[in-house]
Amino acid sequence: MEVLYAHCAGLDVHKDTVVACVRHAADGTIKHQVRTFKTTTRDLLALSEWLAAEGCTHVAMEATGIYWRPVWQILSDGDVELVLANAAHVKNVPGRKTDVNDATWLADLMAHGLIRGSFVPDQQTQEMRGLLRTRKQLVRERSRHVQRLQKTLEDANIKLDSVISDIMGLSGRRMIEALIAGESDPARLAQLAHRRIKAPPEALCEALRGRVTRHHRFLLRLHLQQIDAIDNAIGDIDREVDAQVEPFRITVELLSTIPGVDELSACVILAEIGRDMSRFPTAGHLISWAGLCPRNDESAGKRRSTRMRKGAAWLKTTLVQCATAAARKKAGYLQAQFHRLRARRGAKKAIGAVAASILTAAYEMLKSGALYEDLGSDHFGKRGKSRHINRLVHRLQELGYAVQITPLPTAA
Repeated sequence: MEVLYAHCAGLDVHKDTVVACVRHAADGTIKHQVRTFKTTTRDLLALSEWLAAEGCTHVAMEATGIYWRPVWQILSDGDVELVLANAAHVKNVPGRKTDVNDATWLADLMAHGLIRGSFVPDQQTQEMRGLLRTRKQLVRERSRHVQRLQKTLEDANIKLDSVISDIMGLSGRRMIEALIAGESDPARLAQLAHRRIKAPPEALCEALRGRVTRHHRFLLRLHLQQIDAIDNAIGDIDREVDAQVEPFRITVELLSTIPGVDELSACVILAEIGRDMSRFPTAGHLISWAGLCPRNDESAGKRRSTRMRKGAAWLKTTLVQCATAAARKKAGYLQAQFHRLRARRGAKKAIGAVAASILTAAYEMLKSGALYEDLGSDHFGKRGKSRHINRLVHRLQELGYAVQITPLPTAA
C-alpha cells in the first residue's frame, strides 16, 4: 500500500497520559518510536517539541470525550497538520489491545491516508457551540424539575395540570406559591387565576382541592427554587450568546429566513456546522454527517433497515424541532413536502425529510450567500401535474364516478 506521509505520528489520548508513536518510512524500512507524556501543559508542550524535532508532518488522534481538546489546542500552535479520527472508524483488530498498539495503529493508518478527519470548528465557533449546548442541557434539566414539581402536586391530589396548560405560567406559579405559603382554600387559590384562563372557576376549585402537607410544601419550594436558578442561568447564557453572536449576525439573520428556523435555532445550526461549507463537498455530505439520511444496511441483496444513521445529535434534534414548526407554516413548500410524504411514509419520516430539506437550504445559503426562496405549496403539483391528475381521476373512479377530463380554455 502506498505511503502518503513518510513522517507522521499517532496519539492515544487518555485523561492523564498521552501515548505517542512516531512513524518514519525511509529506504523501504519503517521505524517506530514510542513515548508517553502526561497531559499537563508542560508535558504537552514537550510532546509538541518532540514531534517537531522528529520532523512529523501529520498527527492523528482519536476523539476521546473531552480529553483530546487540550492536546489539540497545544499542538495546533505548531507546524504539524492535525487529524481528528472518529473512534468507530479506526477500530483495530481485536486482541492484544494496549495503548502502545493503539498509537502505532493510528500512526500506520495515518501514513497510508486511511483516516478520514472529523470536523473541528474554529475557536470562536467552538465557544458558541459550548454555550448553546449548555443552554439545551439546562432547558432539559428545567423540564425535569417541572415534571418533579407536577409529580409532587399529583401526590397531594392537586390536579392543576388538568385545567391549566402551563403550570409554570403566570396563574400556575401564583397558585403554587400560595400553596407553599400555606394557603389551602380552593376558592382563594382559584381567584389567583388570570382572567384569560379558559377553565371555569368551579373546575379550578375542584382541581385545587387536595391534601397538601408540610412535606409537599417543602418539595414544591425546593423544585421552584431550582427552576428559578436554572432560568437565571439560561438568561446569563442568552446574554453571553448575544454578545458573541455579533460576528455571525448577518449569517444568523440569513438562516432565520428559512421557515421554522428562529434566531436561536439559527445560532445552533451555525455553531454546529460553522460558516465554511467548503469542508462538505455537497449538501448530501452534510446531511449524511448530520445523520438525516437512511443508513446503508444491505446483506444478500436485501436492505434490512432504512432507519436514520447516527450523526450530530445536537444538530439533529434542533433540525427536527425546526421541521416540526415548518410543517405547521401554511402555504409553504416545507408544509407541502411534509403532507405529501406523511401520506406515504408516515409523520416521523416526513419530519426527517423536512429537516433534511432545511439543512440543504442552509448549506446552499451559507455557500452562496443567497436568500431563502420558498418554492410554494403548489411546487409538487406543478412538477408532476399529469401524475396528480391521474391520481385524482383514479380516486374518483374508486368512489364510483365516471370522469372525463376537459381542459379549460386559455385566456386570450
